[in-house]
Order: sequence, then structure tokens, then C-alpha cells
Amino acid sequence: METDMHRVVYSRQELSDEHIQYFIYQVLRGILNMHSALVIHRDLKPSNLLLNKNCDLKICDLGLARGFDCEDTMLTEYVVTRWYRAPEVILNASEYDHSVDIWSIGCIFAELLGRAPLLPGDDYLDQIKRVVGILGTPTSEELAFIGNELAVKFVKSLPKRNKQSWSTLFPKSNPVALDLLSKMLC
Repeated sequence: METDMHRVVYSRQELSDEHIQYFIYQVLRGILNMHSALVIHRDLKPSNLLLNKNCDLKICDLGLARGFDCEDTMLTEYVVTRWYRAPEVILNASEYDHSVDIWSIGCIFAELLGRAPLLPGDDYLDQIKRVVGILGTPTSEELAFIGNELAVKFVKSLPKRNKQSWSTLFPKSNPVALDLLSKMLC
């Protein structure tokens, strides 16, 4: 493989809708295979997606990957580079599932669309503030999964925010792509 997604995103190379569709399709197919084998990657980010000149993609760096099963939800806290980390991992580190990979892919997808990181948080607190800034203030029901009362208190203390429109954030993007993005980052 000649390069990685990080280099492509930050290059001057034009990315068509077809490029982005093909990249995301391949990542989702690869993750489907991993999840079907009961493996969570847990560190998906652009630099872990290798590309060749034909735009063929391979997922690499399985150093944080681990098997999962529905009975065992106690997983380690350190997973995923912060900018691609799902809120449930940040707020309730020991209880999460394969959906953390989908969140990471959504962040990568947004980065492809905008050619910049969607959630470049400086630390855990800033990361949550940025998530709330885009997805809006979570409801009490949406916060119910958080086992840490201090985390709940922090999220509730944030200024109330409305969900931002994906079409406002990515005005030149295909509406079908934005629909998929909204389902990955919810």
C-alpha cells in the first residue's frame, strides 16, 4: 500500500463523491468482517486505513483490537485516538460494544467530507464539549447509560446546545452521504 487515508485527506488531491463512497464502503465491509468474527478494532483513524493507487483500502494496526461477546462488557478504557473516540468510551469506559468502531468511521467520513477533523478535542472534557456542540445536548434518557455520576453532572453542566445540521457543516456534500453520517454519529 502506497499511502494512508490521513495523507489523502490532507493532500491537494481532489476527492469526488465516488472516492469517498468507495473508501467508506471498503471500511464498512472490512469492519463488518471483523465484527462478524466478534472483533472490535478500537483504533480506527485515517492513518490506520492504507490505500494504494487503485483506491483499494486495507484496515491496519490491530494492536488494540480484541474479541467481544455479549456477556462480557468490561473493556479497557484506552481505546481509539481521542478525536475518533465514541462518547460512551469517554464517559463510561468499561461498557461499550462494536458501535465504537462505527462512531470512529463516522468521524473519518466527516473528515473526508470536510478535509479536517470533525472533533479535534484537546482533552477528554473538550472532546465531550465538541460532541455536544455538534450533536446537541443529550436528553436524560440518552445519559442513562453513563455509570459515572461525575460524568453525568459534567455533561448536564454544559451550556444547552441544539443539534447542528449536517448540511450546514458540509454544504457541498451529497444528501445521501449526510444521511449515512447522521446515522453513524448519533
